[in-house]
Amino acid sequence: MTSARVVHRTGRPGRPGYDLDSLLAVAVKVFNEKGYDGTSMEVLSQRLGISKSAIYHHVSGKAELLELALSRALNALFAATTEEGAVTGPYIDRLEYLVRRGVEVLVAELPYVTLLLRVRGNTQMERRALARRRELDAFVNGLALAAAEEGDLPPGVDPALVSRLTFGMVNSIVEWYRPRADGDADNLADTVVAIVFQGLRGS
Repeated sequence: MTSARVVHRTGRPGRPGYDLDSLLAVAVKVFNEKGYDGTSMEVLSQRLGISKSAIYHHVSGKAELLELALSRALNALFAATTEEGAVTGPYIDRLEYLVRRGVEVLVAELPYVTLLLRVRGNTQMERRALARRRELDAFVNGLALAAAEEGDLPPGVDPALVSRLTFGMVNSIVEWYRPRADGDADNLADTVVAIVFQGLRGS
């Protein structure tokens, strides 16, 4: 995706033009409201205020919109796993870093991550997305297991439960969080990290 975006106008007086990013943003909002299966191209056309042919100018159909949306969420989450904080230092610190970044990514890409967390594998594309989510879960599980082996989890605590419960809490944010203009994402990340890691570290 290039940094210089071309806005394709629909040619309909009084209607806004859409580039792919803005079209995708509206489509994801509708998918989250109505469900992917409950969203037709006609519904998207009406919500966007443009013709279906104008949508087809950008994408082949709603399946491509879903694929783009899920890829955006997954790519952002996977990118965090390659950052220095997630691959260097004690494993407990890597896990903490990834929890913080998980919250930050969720807030930054809230509609896209919400959609990702709601897919149920009804299509081949959704099943591919779920497979990638399992890869991410495996990475997190590996960090928790390694932290336990380094002696940084409390004795008797199951590393798999640590990762499941921690990211279960992170993922639940999509159900209630509403963005605000006061930059509260940092406070949210700080709170999640404090709840989890003060408990794990016993401090």
